Amino acid sequence: MTAHIERERKYEVRDDGPAPPVAGLTFAGGTTPVDPSSEELQAVYFDTPDLRLLRAGITLRRCAGGADAGWHLKVPSAEADTRVELRLPLEEPVALVAGGADTPPSDFTALLDGHTRGLELEPVAHIVTDRTTWQLLGEHGRPVAELTDDRVEATDLRRKSTARWREVEVELTGDGDRALLTSADAELRRHGLRRSEAPSKLARALGRVGAEAPGAHGPAGGLDDDTAGAQVVGYLRTQVARLTRYDLATRRGEPDSVHQLRVATRRLRSTLRVYRGLFDRGVTEPVRTELRWLGRRLGPARDLEVMEETLTREVAEFPAELVIGPVSARLTRHFAPARADAAAAVEETLRSERYLRLLDAVDRLVADPPLTERASRPADQELPRHVHKAYRTTRRRVQRIDGEEHRDDAMRDEALHDARKAAKRLRYAAELARPTAGKPANRLRKRAKKVASVLGEHQDSAVVRPLLRQLGTQAQQAGENGFTFGVLHDRHQELAEDAERRFWPAWDRVTAKKARRWLS
Repeated sequence: MTAHIERERKYEVRDDGPAPPVAGLTFAGGTTPVDPSSEELQAVYFDTPDLRLLRAGITLRRCAGGADAGWHLKVPSAEADTRVELRLPLEEPVALVAGGADTPPSDFTALLDGHTRGLELEPVAHIVTDRTTWQLLGEHGRPVAELTDDRVEATDLRRKSTARWREVEVELTGDGDRALLTSADAELRRHGLRRSEAPSKLARALGRVGAEAPGAHGPAGGLDDDTAGAQVVGYLRTQVARLTRYDLATRRGEPDSVHQLRVATRRLRSTLRVYRGLFDRGVTEPVRTELRWLGRRLGPARDLEVMEETLTREVAEFPAELVIGPVSARLTRHFAPARADAAAAVEETLRSERYLRLLDAVDRLVADPPLTERASRPADQELPRHVHKAYRTTRRRVQRIDGEEHRDDAMRDEALHDARKAAKRLRYAAELARPTAGKPANRLRKRAKKVASVLGEHQDSAVVRPLLRQLGTQAQQAGENGFTFGVLHDRHQELAEDAERRFWPAWDRVTAKKARRWLS
């Protein structure tokens, strides 16, 4: 499997309008179009019967003709005008026909399990493209982009209907940068072209222009946008879209994807807790329980990643005289199997029926939210009440810290960790209210985030210290010197104490009247 980053913009050519005079176009940096070539491309697109992939901005196709014949899976990217295209070669040549194109490869279908959830992938469209391509060369004669003029004939295999249109694409290649896309945009618009409303040929072929936006749904329970229910459900829908996006990224093994999947899970669970008065809890509480299960299954992989990165970096930064014995090797021997086990647990979780049913449950929740009468109240009146409750809960957690100060360190660490979790819920609650409450909500969000961040540093050090004691003991028992692990332990004790000292002034900023005046 190979991966290709696709950075492009697509433009519509009016049926009765001329194509742009490509040979006469001028672009940034002296870029000029040269060497037009022509080819016919064919593709059969696959999706579920309800077009789940298309609605998530994903396309799966089998291509023939051109230099990249084979299976292509395109997935969205957070970066504008960008998608990631994964490619697999054809196992054996099979002629493309309008009614089918053999079976999608298991390497791709496994990546899509979080979207398809047991539904069959079937051919939904057959698209033939008569393409003329110009290479765009930069000032040093190197390729920087391609400009293509496509005449498209698309057959919707479900409705047995055919559509024809013409479009122009500009795609960066080689040394091309975004300034070139901006320059090309201005030049093409000057010649009467406009940005395509359809994010892909498939969307246009199936008459789904604008339908690919992840999380696209109708109004929440028929409520107006300025109601509390509409605002909360809109936020939940965003997190559900992130959940499925990072599901695929995690299956691909992308960096930081498990962390982002865990964050989306936490935001969903936190929102259903803080704003629980707006929902039928008989429906939402079972979902919260399953989200808690998912968060716990994802946690070890992320925690191990953070600990290993931290300790490896610290050992590398130590003066040579403080690193006694095979410290790095012992860290590797500990973390390598632990990370492998955690990664296997994540993979097992994402393959499980329980997880797939959870995805179904959150989809149902945001598609047909079980709202209470309170959800119809104005957002600017109702949301601050819930944020205020989250603030009071956080304040109680913080007050318990002082109540634990004369007990053992473990109990105090636990109290600080509870305060951190409450601060995160406060942050997310204020984040949700930001479109309604504006700057005051954003101010509280940022201050709660700072509290959670400082307490996160404390928690990281609290978790790593027992491990360092364990590794030091193991080193000693193996006839090695455990000195360096002792130094690391003392360092993290100091880091924890420093984080707690910084926590209190950060918390004072949360309790300041300026930060919470809007809650009353």
